[in-house]
Amino acid sequence: QVQLVESGGGLVQAGESLRLSCAASGRTFRNYAMGWFRQAPGKDREFVAAITRSVTNTLYADSLKGRFTISRDNAKNTVYLQMNSLKPEDTAVYYCAARNTIVISRAEYDYDYWGQGTQVTVSS
Repeated sequence: QVQLVESGGGLVQAGESLRLSCAASGRTFRNYAMGWFRQAPGKDREFVAAITRSVTNTLYADSLKGRFTISRDNAKNTVYLQMNSLKPEDTAVYYCAARNTIVISRAEYDYDYWGQGTQVTVSS
């Protein structure tokens, strides 16, 4: 089992950057593929990015490719989401998620563990 805690959210202006972190408990973090999702007010939760446990592969939502970058540091049990050129439509609660498998996925239902989320608000 793994517990996830997100941090790094906040209020920024359009065009600025933020880096989100997700710290995982447990010694088996390296066994988990990790993902980031987000949920805007009044909308369903949507996939943002995912990374394999060995850092060999990443996957992004098509609309976010080029602005967002997912990375991980297995020695620190942490996964990151670097978000650049933020837009008001990026405003959402951002969640990290983990699945105990080698395969990354865009599907919310494929992930076994979730953090509580961190709020990102982008003003225009």
